[in-house]
Amino acid sequence: MQYLNGWLEKANDPLPAGSARFSLVLLRVCLGIVFLWFGVLKFFPEVSPAQDLATRTIETLTLGVVTPSLSMPVLALWECLIGLGLITNRYLRVTLLLLFVQMLGTFTPMLLFPQETWVQFPTVPTMEGQYILKNIVLVSAGLVIGAMSQGKWMSLKSAPDIKADELPEQAQLYVERTPSTQGR
Repeated sequence: MQYLNGWLEKANDPLPAGSARFSLVLLRVCLGIVFLWFGVLKFFPEVSPAQDLATRTIETLTLGVVTPSLSMPVLALWECLIGLGLITNRYLRVTLLLLFVQMLGTFTPMLLFPQETWVQFPTVPTMEGQYILKNIVLVSAGLVIGAMSQGKWMSLKSAPDIKADELPEQAQLYVERTPSTQGR
C-alpha cells in the first residue's frame, strides 16, 4: 500500500517543463483533425451521420432559403476551413470565429427538433442529442486555444492576490489543495 501511495504522489507531481506548450499544440491539431475529418465526410452524400439533421437545421434557420443541396457543401467547406486553420495555426482568430459560429448552429437542433434530440427533456438525450452535446468539449477546447494563443490565460499562480475566502467554494477547494497558492 505504501508503494501505491508513493506512486500516486509521484504521479501528482507537476508535468515536465514545456508540456503545457506541447499540450496546447496537441489540442489545437487534434481539434483541427476532428473538424477536417467531419468536414470531408460532408462532401460525400449520405456518408456523414449528421447530414440529415444538419441540412434540416440550416433549412429551418434560413426559412427554406438555403436548401440541403447548397448547405451541405458549404458546411463541409466551413468545417474543413476550421480544421485547416487549427492544424496550420494560421488565421487563428478567424478560424475560432468560424468554429464558434458553427457550434452555435450545431446546438440549435436541441431546440428546433426536440423530438429527435431528447428522449426526456432536459435530462435524457437521444443518440443524436448526445452527438450534439459532446460539442461542449469542442467549444471548451476552442476557448482554451483562443485564450492561450492570445496570452490571456490566467492561472491561480499569476492571479492577483485574492484571499481564499473571497473565491467561490469550488475555487477555495482548489486553492486549499494547490501547494503553489499557499499563503495567499
